[in-house]
Amino acid sequence: MDKSIKPTSSELQFLTLAYNRFYDLFDEVMNDDFWLKDDWERFSKITQSYAIYAELLNYEPIKYVIEMLKKQRPPMESEIGSEVFKFIRNIVAHFPFFTRWNDVWINKSIVNWHKEGLTIDKFIKKYLGKPEVKYRFWEPKLKRMTYLSISFPIAYEHDTKIFLKDLITEKEGVKFSFILMRQIMDTQVQN
Repeated sequence: MDKSIKPTSSELQFLTLAYNRFYDLFDEVMNDDFWLKDDWERFSKITQSYAIYAELLNYEPIKYVIEMLKKQRPPMESEIGSEVFKFIRNIVAHFPFFTRWNDVWINKSIVNWHKEGLTIDKFIKKYLGKPEVKYRFWEPKLKRMTYLSISFPIAYEHDTKIFLKDLITEKEGVKFSFILMRQIMDTQVQN
């Protein structure tokens, strides 16, 4: 079989599972009833979605889309759609100590407990002190525009906690994340 044909049979099997689960979670998260569920259920489904998306970032055609965003979309959209979302996934995957979004925190000691210079540490050092990025998105069902900011850490010390909720809010930030993730993922869907 020609390996240059995309997707390969292995990729197709993975993509089918990943897309189906992400789309199911997307529909659930975008429904206002989702936000009435208990913290743990919301957190579990949100973190699962970031994990699925982070795996999809390894798919070569999606890498091309991310590169295209750097040239054709507003500043930082490519970085948000790749590095920031993967950073969130890495935090919740490598530090699975929390049961709700607003409780998730890291600091320099925790991030580097094993070894300095790994992905989370590199991300924070790269974006430390960068200005926040403002976004908005339209919610057609509710006929409203929602505004949000994505912030970056301003301090990175051994005893200074960096809370996930201060970087991106649970409700508005996650909804925006899901919309951008889906837009990127949809570039690979034929029908």
